[in-house]
Amino acid sequence: MQYRAEQIRKSGKTIAFVPTMGYLHRGHLSLMVHGHNLADHLVASIFVNPTQFGPNEDLSRYPRDLIRDTALAEEAGVDILFTPGEKDLYPAGFETYVSQTALPEHLCGLSRPGHFRGVTTIVAKLFNIVKPHFAIFGEKDFQQLAVIRKMVKDLNFDVEIIGAATIREPDGLAMSSRNAFLSETHRKSALVLYRCLADAKQMAAAGEKDPQKIIKTCEAAINAEADTVIDYIAICHPDTLADVAAVDQPVVMALAVKVGSTRLIDNLMLFPPGSETL
Repeated sequence: MQYRAEQIRKSGKTIAFVPTMGYLHRGHLSLMVHGHNLADHLVASIFVNPTQFGPNEDLSRYPRDLIRDTALAEEAGVDILFTPGEKDLYPAGFETYVSQTALPEHLCGLSRPGHFRGVTTIVAKLFNIVKPHFAIFGEKDFQQLAVIRKMVKDLNFDVEIIGAATIREPDGLAMSSRNAFLSETHRKSALVLYRCLADAKQMAAAGEKDPQKIIKTCEAAINAEADTVIDYIAICHPDTLADVAAVDQPVVMALAVKVGSTRLIDNLMLFPPGSETL
């Protein structure tokens, strides 16, 4: 992969890169189509990264289907599909990791210690292997996108990070590989995530500035659904991810909720009156 990437660069062509953990859905494919239109060559990777899973998380049951994924990637215009094994990326004796101090101390990082160390480490390794000019990530994983942007800036990676809008089902549910775990009942319960985010956006647009009032409204809606357990609901600064005292500027509302045994995340930008057009 490094050799192929170097040959592409030497020829004066550009590389767009979409890293994934596989079990592709329309959200992944939209990133690939964007990358295909952005650069001369599109590379996608499939690697279920063990270092970003905690000891009690779903690494062993994370959905995998490489044959299906290969066909979908080809249809989306992927030129090179990079599918390394665990021993390729974490050989015996591996001990070097990339970590951040501030951004992981919010949102998902609070309940998933070590998760973002795994994310930054694998993304740094993939960037060094694939050598992309552009890398495209979905905004559904808002904290991940912020963490990667910060890593690229701090470590002077020669790659442009592009955030792409969340792709949703017609009923509003954000697309995720983990949606495959939801039973019919739990999938109905999961719809409350986007519903309360949309309600929060309306509250902010109507002039509600108290983040706690917005959060409490969302908490009540989620707790009213079957088999839901809130991990967090936060209204925070889109760059630092720190909680805000007032919704007086564009902010992000992010949440993580366990529906049955499946942990789902989602987010939406909130805009106080007049700020969406700035």
